[in-house]
This record gives sequence, structure tokens and C-alpha cells, in this order.
Amino acid sequence: MSKVFTLAEVSEHNNAKDCWLIIDGKVYDVTKFLEDHPGGDEVLLSATGKDATDDFEDVGHSSTAKAMMDEFYVGDFDTSTVPTKTQYTPPKQPHYNQDKTSDFIIKLLQFLVPLVILGVAVGIHFYTKSSA
Repeated sequence: MSKVFTLAEVSEHNNAKDCWLIIDGKVYDVTKFLEDHPGGDEVLLSATGKDATDDFEDVGHSSTAKAMMDEFYVGDFDTSTVPTKTQYTPPKQPHYNQDKTSDFIIKLLQFLVPLVILGVAVGIHFYTKSSA
């Protein structure tokens, strides 16, 4: 009977000198394969500490690659040790009232536009007076 590992135990093996992966409910020690992996060791190291099944399947490994996995097998994975997903709840924020903001902008423009027109008129008056 093979040894059963928890997520915490497998997660401890997460560096180039000791690298374990979880694929399809099985635990593999791929430390010796890091240098030979066609995708580079970074790909394997980034898949440590989690279930790497999706990462493995997404690449589309050959049947030869899948057959090679047997030599790296060290045991099975206890899926009950995976933490349950927590549902994201956004932080409480005050309600954004768009109508209130547009009213503020309209009042601001009603004040600023006449001031800008007055400023331009005064500027033109002084510019034409000093040129003449």
C-alpha cells in the first residue's frame, strides 16, 4: 500500500532541491527531472503546493511523458486536506449616487463657465487696448 500525503506535507517540497507535485491525486517527486524538463524547471516549481492536474493537462503531455511519471511516483494525495474555497465578499462601501454627482458637476460648470468667459473678455480687452 502506498503512502498517503496531505497538502501540507507535499507543500513543504517546493524548491529546486526537493520538488513534489500533485497530479491526478498522486504525488510525484520530480526533483531529479527538473533539469531535463522540456519546459524548464520554473514550470514545475510554479506548480508546487497545489493540485497541478490542470496545469499538467493544459499542456497536452505525450503518452511517453505520462509513462515517465511512474518512476517519480511517491504516494497518493489525501484530497480531504485541501482547504474549502471561501466565497469572496466585497468590502462594504457607501452607495454611489450618480445623480448627485452629475448635479454637482452641472452647478460647478454653471459657476465656472461664466467666469471663464468673463476672464477671456477681460483678457481680450486688455490685449487689444495695449496693442492700439
